[in-house]
Amino acid sequence: MILRTRAQGAPVRGGFTLMEMLAVVAIMVILAGAAVPLYMRYMDQAKVDVARTTVKVLEQTCEAYKLKNGDFPVSLEVLAQPQPDGTMPYLKPEDLLDPWKHEFQYAPQGPHNAAYGKPDIWSLGPHLNDQIGNWTPGL
Repeated sequence: MILRTRAQGAPVRGGFTLMEMLAVVAIMVILAGAAVPLYMRYMDQAKVDVARTTVKVLEQTCEAYKLKNGDFPVSLEVLAQPQPDGTMPYLKPEDLLDPWKHEFQYAPQGPHNAAYGKPDIWSLGPHLNDQIGNWTPGL
């Protein structure tokens, strides 16, 4: 910033030079460049956490269905349909989609939870090869 006093005879001029503005913009770009990858990694982890939570909710909903009907549903789509006795569906159809907009997978007699008498429910994950299921540690 250039400041001149009235004693020098020139009027006082305050402001930023082009170089000062470019330096500030460059610093902001560097900070944004460092922050965006961190933010994206945080968002990816948040989607995994949402998938884990939704798998747990689907498992509990299947348990409620079993208590009422005597057995687990044949598919998750059954939970989004009105019940034969006229009651509301257990879930909305959009609740059957994971954060990446793929359908959750379901196996009533799956190999992972068969010993516990529970169905296997999982998401295929962001790359369609990372299983996030109700048998996955951390759930």
